[in-house]
Amino acid sequence: MRRIDELAQALAGGTTTSRALVEDSLARATDPAGEGARTFIKLQADKARAMADAMDLLRKANRAPGPYAGIPIALKDLFDVAGEPTPAGSVVLADAPPAAVNAPVVARMLAAGFVPMGRVNMTEFAFSGLGINPHYGTPASPWDRASRRIPGGSSSGTAVAVADGMAAAGLGTDTGGSCRIPAAFCGIVGYKPTARRIPITGVLPLAPSLDSIGPLAPGVACCAAIDAILAGQAPAVPVPARLDGLRLAVPDTLVLEGMDDTVAAAFERALSLLSAAGARIEKVRFAAFGDLPAVNAAGGFAASEAYAWHRRLLGTKGSRYDPRIRVRIMRGDGISAADYIDLVAARARLVASFDRATAPYDAVVMPTVPIVAPRIGDLDDERAYNSQNMLILRNTAIGNFFDRCAISIPCHRPGEAPVGLMLMGETLGDARLFSIAAAAEAAVAG
Repeated sequence: MRRIDELAQALAGGTTTSRALVEDSLARATDPAGEGARTFIKLQADKARAMADAMDLLRKANRAPGPYAGIPIALKDLFDVAGEPTPAGSVVLADAPPAAVNAPVVARMLAAGFVPMGRVNMTEFAFSGLGINPHYGTPASPWDRASRRIPGGSSSGTAVAVADGMAAAGLGTDTGGSCRIPAAFCGIVGYKPTARRIPITGVLPLAPSLDSIGPLAPGVACCAAIDAILAGQAPAVPVPARLDGLRLAVPDTLVLEGMDDTVAAAFERALSLLSAAGARIEKVRFAAFGDLPAVNAAGGFAASEAYAWHRRLLGTKGSRYDPRIRVRIMRGDGISAADYIDLVAARARLVASFDRATAPYDAVVMPTVPIVAPRIGDLDDERAYNSQNMLILRNTAIGNFFDRCAISIPCHRPGEAPVGLMLMGETLGDARLFSIAAAAEAAVAG
C-alpha cells in the first residue's frame, strides 16, 4: 500500500499517471485469484479510465483541481452518486430510482479530483460489525486468506479494497465502529470523526443520531487529508504531537474483557512502546461505561432509528432482507416514543459525565476489537453470529454513543494477525487527535 501523499508526489513529479494508477487498481480488482468480485458490487472501469485520462490532461495543463487529483478511491454502496441507485448492500433497493445528485461528501471528493473505482460491498444496510453479506458474497480479510476470515463491517469492501490495492483509500460510514472495525481486521487505518463535522445528507441512514462518515486508508496522514476534504476544509499533514508527557487513559472496565491472547499481546506491546516514548499510561475506571448495557438493552438508537426508516419497506419487501439484519431492525418495533425520549436524556447525562471524566487526559486508548478476525464459516450459526457481532462492536460503539472522534491504527508486527489500537479524542477534538495518532502510529510501528 502506498500513502496518498506518496501518490500525489509521484503524480506531481511525473513518475506515474492517474491512468497508470487506475489500471493497476483494475488489474487487482479483476484478478480471478483475488477478492475483487466480492469487494465490488459495481466496478466502474470505463468511468474510472475516462476520469483518470481527464485528470492527466488537467495536470499536464497545470489545471489539476488539487494534489490528489487522479488517485483511485472506493465508495461504500450507501453513498448517493448522481444517476445511480443506492442499494446499501441489499437487493431490496436494487430497483430504486437513481440518485438525482451526489451526496455532499461524494461531491467534495470528486471536486478534489479523486477517481471512484466503483461501489464496494458492505453489510446490508450497514447493520452489523462483521462484514458478512449473503447477497453479494463476503470479501475475506487479507490475513490468513486461506481460512477466509471476516473483513469486519459494515465498511467491508472499502477496507479490503484499500488493503489489496484496489483503491488507494476509500469512504466508509461509522455508526458503531464501521470504519474502525474493518480497518483493524484488514491492517489499515480507519477514522470516525466527530459526527457533526461532516454532512450525512445523501447517505442512506442507519441511525442518524450516531451515523458519521470517515475514511479508510493506509496511514493517519491519509485519513487526515480525506477527513479535511469531507469537512470542506483544506487538507494538511498533521504535525505529530510530542508523546513525552501525554496522559493516555486506558479504561480498566469493559473494553479489556474477553481479549484473546493475540490482541492482548499486541495491545500491551503498543502501550509499552508509547510509555517508552514518554507517554503516561493510566488505568482509569469510567463509571459511565457501567450504564451503557442497561441504556442500550432494548436496541438503542440503532434499532429504533433504523426501524423508523425501514418499517414500510419491511412491510412490502421484508422477505428479501438478510434475516439476521431484519431481526436486528425489528427490535426497534418494541421501542416506544417514551423509551426513545428516555434514551436521548440518558445519553445527554452520560455524555456530560464522560466529558468530565476524560477532561484530564489527552486521549483514551483501548483495543479497537478485542479478538482477531473470526472465520466466515464459523459464523453461520446464528448464535455465534450475534455473540461475535456484539463483542466486535463493543469497544468502538463507545465513541459513537459519546459523540467522540476516534481512530484505529495497526499495532501488530508484520506478518502477525492484524490488531487495531484505538485512540479516542474529545468531541470536536479531531485535529488534536490526528496529531496524537500520527505520533502513536510512528511509535507502535517501531
